[in-house]
Amino acid sequence: MRIVRLYRINKVLLEHGLDELIPPKWLPWYARAMRRSIFWVRNKHKDKLAGERITLALQSLGPVFIKFGQMLSTRRDLLPPAIANELARLQDKVPPFPSEIAQEIVKKSLGLLDLSELFSEFDEVPLASASIAQVHAAKLKHNNEDVVVKVLRPDIRDTIEADMELLFSVAGVLQRWLPDGKRLRPIEVVIEYRKTIVDELNLLRESANGIQLGRNFEGSDSLYVPKIYSDYCRNNVLVMERIYGLPISNIDALLAQNTNMKKLAERGVEVFFTQVFRDSFFHADMHPGNIFVSTENPENPKYIAIDFGIVGTLNREDKRYLAENFIAFFNRDYRKVAQLHADSGWVPPDTNIDEFEMAIRTVCEPIFQKPLAEISFGNVLLQLFNTARRFNMVVQPQLVLLQKTLLYIEGLGRQLYPQLDLWKTAKPFLENWMKEQVGFSAMMSKVKANLPFWSEKLPEMPDLLYDSLQQVKRLPLQQQRAQAALLLEQKKTTQTTHLSIVGATLILMSVLLPLYPISWYFPAFTGIFGVFCWFLAWRKGR
Repeated sequence: MRIVRLYRINKVLLEHGLDELIPPKWLPWYARAMRRSIFWVRNKHKDKLAGERITLALQSLGPVFIKFGQMLSTRRDLLPPAIANELARLQDKVPPFPSEIAQEIVKKSLGLLDLSELFSEFDEVPLASASIAQVHAAKLKHNNEDVVVKVLRPDIRDTIEADMELLFSVAGVLQRWLPDGKRLRPIEVVIEYRKTIVDELNLLRESANGIQLGRNFEGSDSLYVPKIYSDYCRNNVLVMERIYGLPISNIDALLAQNTNMKKLAERGVEVFFTQVFRDSFFHADMHPGNIFVSTENPENPKYIAIDFGIVGTLNREDKRYLAENFIAFFNRDYRKVAQLHADSGWVPPDTNIDEFEMAIRTVCEPIFQKPLAEISFGNVLLQLFNTARRFNMVVQPQLVLLQKTLLYIEGLGRQLYPQLDLWKTAKPFLENWMKEQVGFSAMMSKVKANLPFWSEKLPEMPDLLYDSLQQVKRLPLQQQRAQAALLLEQKKTTQTTHLSIVGATLILMSVLLPLYPISWYFPAFTGIFGVFCWFLAWRKGR
């Protein structure tokens, strides 16, 4: 099945003429020979531009590839504008599946004989259609509120599982044969990606994520999370408040209503870092199709987030490590950055810190004190990759989601306000967060948080202290007994070994002695005595 799927992927790529986009000088002779051997597969889209061909190919290949295209659409520094604009259509313009099927899924999942039992209106034309699900506008019957109904695509799980199996095969080949394969850990990265995309197939999980994110930003001026109607949510159906706002990608409309673009861009950075470092719970699918801007107050703009299928979490150690790294970068303390990488185990312990510091300085120094529009992040990423390869840096799969989300944030920043200084905006936030984690105020906060637990355990402390002292008092006697038992066991083992050796020697003699002209009873006696020694060794060893 993997071979069949691999053939289909190649067939789709060739039918859309994507091989023609690669300069011939980049293709080795065997790749050109293989292309000529598949002569029956021809380009069916010669009249279309490159961006449209890529978009159509990714749509044909399914959700795993569509997700990849969505991420690429935000990297306008890496792609020509025409291709990036076409890929942006993958965010919510994927061809829908029939509305009749969607309605049947909703009725079956919610146990309805007819949609009119729950909805006074249900729009048959999808409001949006994405790679994994599509959304229909509706109105609840009991309170007349506008909602959207998200319906999972039928049989989508089988398609994703097939693609993931293929990705595992490709990752295994890369890890085995590429020089950097083990360091890049492609299998672990695919495992992390599989977990992410499979989690997205459970809309009950998405509803829980949305409720959590909404609670974290309740009353916020920066981010609004629509209400989730959890009573009407199932594994393949989600009902949520309908929001009205401008898509973040509609720059012309945002400018037309005099949106404060600088403030909007800065708030995007602040919202992201708040999710990561304050809540340890961040929206990890922040492509433009999932982010809107409220039209209520253009001078004080507020984000609206939807689609909570992919979220990321960080533990305390990861957060502290990342915050210290960011602050060290902002302060241009490359020595500390190098030392943090060594202390965390991301580079081998024998790494030359001086050389590593100089390499990081060479990559990062040019990016500071420049507006975002003047920084070639593609070039910076390439240099960082070369640095990682030079110092055998290990890729951390648990941070893949965070890295992807940072790429989305950068892409949005480019579109909204190219002059945004990403580092200047984030630095004060991270410094304040670090102050909250260390120092007297941080200590008092931890004491306050632990007071209920301590007050519960305080009455038990005298008994626990007495028991601990009694155990310490009995410890020398227990150690003596343990030492005596160990010596006895060693003695027993030594005796067993000696008896086994003697027994084996006597049995061997009983076999060899008949070869010499001696009486028969002497070898027999020797053999019997050898077996007796073995029997004693067996008894002692039990």
